[in-house]
Amino acid sequence: MRAGVISVILGWCLSGTVFAVEPVARPNVLLIVCDDLNTHVSTSGYRHIKTPAFDSLALTGMRFGRAYCQYPVCGPSRASFLSGLYPESTGVLDNKADIRQTRPRTQTMPRCFREQGYWTGSVGKVFHSPRHEPGETDWDQFLRFQNDEMPHVTVARKAFEAKHGPVDKGKTRRLWKKHLNTLSTQTRGQKRPGYGRSGLRDDQHKDGKNVRQVVSWLDRKTFGKRPFFIACGIQKPHVPFLAPDRYFDLYPTSELRFSVTPSGFWDQAPRSAMVKRFQGFGFQLGEENDSLRREYTQAYHACISFIDAQIGMLLKSLERNGLHENTIVVLTSDHGYQLGEHSMWGKVTLFEVCDRVPLVIRVPGLTKPRSSTTGLAELVDLFPTLAELCSLNPPGDLQGRSLVPMLRDPASLGKKVAYTVVRRGQKLGKAIRSSHWRYALWPDGEELYDLEDDPDEFVNLAKSTGHADVIAGLRVELVRAGKTAAARRKREAASAPNSR
Repeated sequence: MRAGVISVILGWCLSGTVFAVEPVARPNVLLIVCDDLNTHVSTSGYRHIKTPAFDSLALTGMRFGRAYCQYPVCGPSRASFLSGLYPESTGVLDNKADIRQTRPRTQTMPRCFREQGYWTGSVGKVFHSPRHEPGETDWDQFLRFQNDEMPHVTVARKAFEAKHGPVDKGKTRRLWKKHLNTLSTQTRGQKRPGYGRSGLRDDQHKDGKNVRQVVSWLDRKTFGKRPFFIACGIQKPHVPFLAPDRYFDLYPTSELRFSVTPSGFWDQAPRSAMVKRFQGFGFQLGEENDSLRREYTQAYHACISFIDAQIGMLLKSLERNGLHENTIVVLTSDHGYQLGEHSMWGKVTLFEVCDRVPLVIRVPGLTKPRSSTTGLAELVDLFPTLAELCSLNPPGDLQGRSLVPMLRDPASLGKKVAYTVVRRGQKLGKAIRSSHWRYALWPDGEELYDLEDDPDEFVNLAKSTGHADVIAGLRVELVRAGKTAAARRKREAASAPNSR
């Protein structure tokens, strides 16, 4: 098969004359994956944000209102949707595990595209870290960037070096790192998350560099005559919450709006449903620190508007280069993020705000402009969806289900349930969402929330006698979902190496 062409079909006229059907160009794919982005975007119905690029993509694409990750942590989530397998089948259940070791015969999404004629390129965080990066087996080109040094850090570093010497090695390097962590809120790391105005231009941030690299590939036609599969990893709004100054001005702290969790919530929910990450952010369980919450939320929203502006550059580049009409665009996140809901901060929970992700897909000639669906979808569905849209032969072990029927008809039904897990020690907390409920099973209890009447998940109905039948049915569905998710792991362990 010629690169960039679905097929050249030879046929026969009724008279017996051979004719050639015109080759049909395979569509390009631009996959944009944000890091730790929850549904605080306009396309997910969040009204207190400014995300015009998300809106622009939705004008010609489809919004998925109920799309979910399979594990609310970067490494496991990415290993899952890049392989089309649930975490229990990938064997990647934390940020340390590498699918190349846990499941060595697995073909990833970019490798599938590359081996079937696509030019593949990656910038930023697509696979979890440089240590997890498959490199040349999956990508024709792959690059990662770093932020430039913030101006106030440059001033501090020069003063420090004048007294102690260069900060790039030995004891001085350690002393500088310790000093840097106390210099400002912006210079904190992840343990005590940093936040604030960076003093940098957009193009001095790694996400600005990521996007400009993709734009360069598009402008220079680096992919040649082949169709391309480009994955743009957007690092924000992952901590530290740093963005150029102007984006903070969009969100005065006094105008921020958020819900306050009822006191006593954790008296009715399993303790293993929580994580203590809130302590690193400076909060106490069940106690509202309004001013600090506003500072972090402002910074998180500034990061969102910053990356939205970068994404806007990508979309405009497609149009400028005449690629708009033959490029599928997928915009999503690896998982959600908690900003004080239920007193939780960060990820690693099974609440809606942590597991539901923004998802917008535009397929030229297929998606209806401004269309949306409330059908259930999972990130694990992306691989089979793109394989079908691009006429690829995907691996036979994919566990996701193509979203093409939903893309064709917004009224079509999605999945019966969406399934998400997270580890607690050696055990898993597991959750399913149906069209109406979220049910979770933890080592020390259960949760049941009515997502229609209680979208904030404030009232746990798991012990309600009036919902016994609902819980019984959802328990059965959860067991079924768990068996399905783990099935490929068992087959992988039992099978012989394939030809890949």
